[in-house]
Amino acid sequence: IDPATFRQVLGSYPTGVCAITATGADGTPAALVVGSFTSVSLDPPLVGFLPDKGSSSWPLIEAAGRFCVNVLASDQMAVCRQLAAKGADKFAGLDVALSEHGHPVIANSIARIDCDLHSVIDAGDHWFVLGRVLGLETTRDDDPMLFYRGRYGGFAG
Repeated sequence: IDPATFRQVLGSYPTGVCAITATGADGTPAALVVGSFTSVSLDPPLVGFLPDKGSSSWPLIEAAGRFCVNVLASDQMAVCRQLAAKGADKFAGLDVALSEHGHPVIANSIARIDCDLHSVIDAGDHWFVLGRVLGLETTRDDDPMLFYRGRYGGFAG
């Protein structure tokens, strides 16, 4: 399969955009942005996402052993760019609080889902990460950020 064709065809399927956050053992926050988040199971409550194996942030989140999924809103493009960028302090200037489980929660995200790391499965050039849900809530009633055909945007209905 030609990689360019693969990306073009699969890019025809819109995905939501989430920031995966964690707090390391030394108290340093870590984050990465994914467009591959999904619910997996109700019993037990499991969710999943697929970080790139080349991610420098994923090993920090994996080492923490737990994480928070922050569902980004359509008006959080600047937050998305900042958390997706390479660099040491992705959280500089962001409004962030800690959840009851100690995970960074991005202010004004639509929802947050706190998880323990359940398993990590090899999935080609990505990892398939399963998280066992510890707690979750909808924090804002607004449109989600979407990724479609290589662009970020919102829902129009």
